Amino acid sequence: MPSLARSRSRILAGMLASLLVALPAVAVAQIPASEFAARRDSLAARVQNGVVVAFGGRTPVSDFGPFYQLPAFHYLTNFDEPDAAFVMVVQNGRGTNTLFLTPVGARQAFYYGRRPDSATVVRDLGVRARSFSALASYVDSLAGARLPIYTLHDFADADFADQDSLTRGQEFIKTVKAKHAGLELRDAHEIVDELRAKKSPAEMALLRKAAEISTEGHRAAMLIPEPSKEYEIQAALEGTFLRLGGARPSYGSIVGGGIHGTQLHYMRDRGDVKPGDVVVMDAATEYEGYAADVTRTLPVSGRFTAEQRAIYQLVRDAQAAAERNSKPGMSAVAAQDSSIDIRVKGLAKLGLVESADAQFDPPWPADCKARPRSCNQAMFWMIHGISHGIGLAVHDPAQFYAKDHLFKEGDAFTIEPGIYISTAALDALPDTPKNKAFIAKVLPTVRRYENTGVRIEDDYLITGNKLERISLAPREIDEVEALMSKRPARVVP
Repeated sequence: MPSLARSRSRILAGMLASLLVALPAVAVAQIPASEFAARRDSLAARVQNGVVVAFGGRTPVSDFGPFYQLPAFHYLTNFDEPDAAFVMVVQNGRGTNTLFLTPVGARQAFYYGRRPDSATVVRDLGVRARSFSALASYVDSLAGARLPIYTLHDFADADFADQDSLTRGQEFIKTVKAKHAGLELRDAHEIVDELRAKKSPAEMALLRKAAEISTEGHRAAMLIPEPSKEYEIQAALEGTFLRLGGARPSYGSIVGGGIHGTQLHYMRDRGDVKPGDVVVMDAATEYEGYAADVTRTLPVSGRFTAEQRAIYQLVRDAQAAAERNSKPGMSAVAAQDSSIDIRVKGLAKLGLVESADAQFDPPWPADCKARPRSCNQAMFWMIHGISHGIGLAVHDPAQFYAKDHLFKEGDAFTIEPGIYISTAALDALPDTPKNKAFIAKVLPTVRRYENTGVRIEDDYLITGNKLERISLAPREIDEVEALMSKRPARVVP
């Protein structure tokens, strides 16, 4: 890049470094081998009799990026090398475990390093190991014994499992099924997800560290000179994550200014930001495999306008309501409902809906009779839920996903209400009489709040008999504005 731009980058980097305070070196407990063994024992106890077949991730082929293991495979094995499989033979609730390894070629090893051999796996992980080439015949012999096979499919993320149907593991199982008519296949993810949903103390420690680093990233973003590009904010976030030991962003960092802040998963991060905009920053780090998930919404100028303050405070009040209802033994449904109620009443008071009970015709499939709330006009401005589990995946299993929907000791999750206002959103509504009346009534008010997207998201643990918030970046309006007032002046080349 031109020398002038390089000089400017150095100045900004120096300013940022001077504003940040390094986190103290805190020893974070790693997950011991005994905990991984206990996980496998718990799985075997639930299977009782059967064969568990799981595939890990493949060597990356789309670029030269590093390898990251699939969450479920890591959860059971702690083996973070590519092109591996795991087989557990379970009889009377006790499992015999074998990892199948793919060695790396001698020349490749000079590029990517050597992989653990069988002796190393036995020593470090306490699991037998064989060559991957022996997998097919081994599983074929087990299938002949007529035991049910429990599969852990090797999709990259559970959110996209339906679209990820041609993985190596799934093709392997199809071949086994074709050779053994009547073979009973079962999905092991339901069992493993139940185990993953309750976080151990060691897992909680890693999540706290991920949230602590993520918090510092958000503080850093609040302290850079007034930005003109979304990527300046992204750089402050992700640079801090890496500087403090985060392995990588937990997900594609979302830094959306203006209209981009009303797109829930906007990840281009290349647009302009200008005074008068608010910026939604949904970004966090992964630490030792565990993912935080944090969102803050900032005014580019350092101070919210009256309209932005109104929406922001409404979202913050909704988050606080959910927090009050997210204690052990309480209902996650009630927590979400309390958050929705606050926002519905507030949006009606601001004139952004016709009334708290007014309905609309959504641009997506919805059963308005069975679920009338889904067709409430206010839901159009806040279309996503407020909570999901966190852990080895940014959308991890949680215990309150169970039928009772109750928070329990060991839950780790987010609370993330949002409101997103734009006239562009109204353009997506079907042309129906109900929607025409809705638009006619609220359009002048929507224009006042044009391109105001606000989301506030924090991470929580259920520990003992309390709710613990572990992401502590400033979130109250006065806290955000006070920290941003300490920003150095922007250097203009």
